[in-house]
Amino acid sequence: MENRWKNTEELRKAMRLYAVTDRRWLNGKSLSGQAEAALQGGATFLQLREKNASPEQMLEEAEKLRKLCSRYGVPFVIDDDVETALLAKADGVHLGQKDMEIAKARELLGPDRIIGMSARTVEQALEAQEKGADYLGVGAVFGTSTKDDARALPHETLRAICGAVSIPVVAIGGIGEENILQLKGTGIDGVAVVSALFAAEDVRAAAERMAALSGKVIKDENG
Repeated sequence: MENRWKNTEELRKAMRLYAVTDRRWLNGKSLSGQAEAALQGGATFLQLREKNASPEQMLEEAEKLRKLCSRYGVPFVIDDDVETALLAKADGVHLGQKDMEIAKARELLGPDRIIGMSARTVEQALEAQEKGADYLGVGAVFGTSTKDDARALPHETLRAICGAVSIPVVAIGGIGEENILQLKGTGIDGVAVVSALFAAEDVRAAAERMAALSGKVIKDENG
């Protein structure tokens, strides 16, 4: 069955509010429950990111989230873990610069799954596009507590990357309600958020607010 997210314009629309899971703020709630709250609030994309889970735990969570995303009609990818993406029948993976090469991931995943790639420079962005990445995650655009080594990327660089590639670009890193509108005019297709959703007391309400703000940024770009 053809993956609708391999269509660049369908994928571009799905970038608007890209939710990245983080279990640090679960406070006794389930990851799938918090993810569903984000989807109910307007998240348009979901990435499972787990750095310390066992393969068994990863697969269990991935299968739950894949079914959830299928129900809500949004793409579901897994951070870095190609094997789990295959087993869970995820829509694809997101790779960092130090993760598996795009060519190897494509060989394992086949032509119908999406591959996202992180980039911080125009050179990295163009190389990822040339090698077959379906979208880019660019950042960190603001300081972030999610990654210890994340230095804020100048917005001029973000704008240059968006202008250099034809695949969708999602900004990531430290994005919240207080600063998202600073991304107007950069050319991004959406924002990827972690704590802005999952650290909130009411995840659904936070997603509703972030979706509305993201819409303002994207409307400014695309009309």
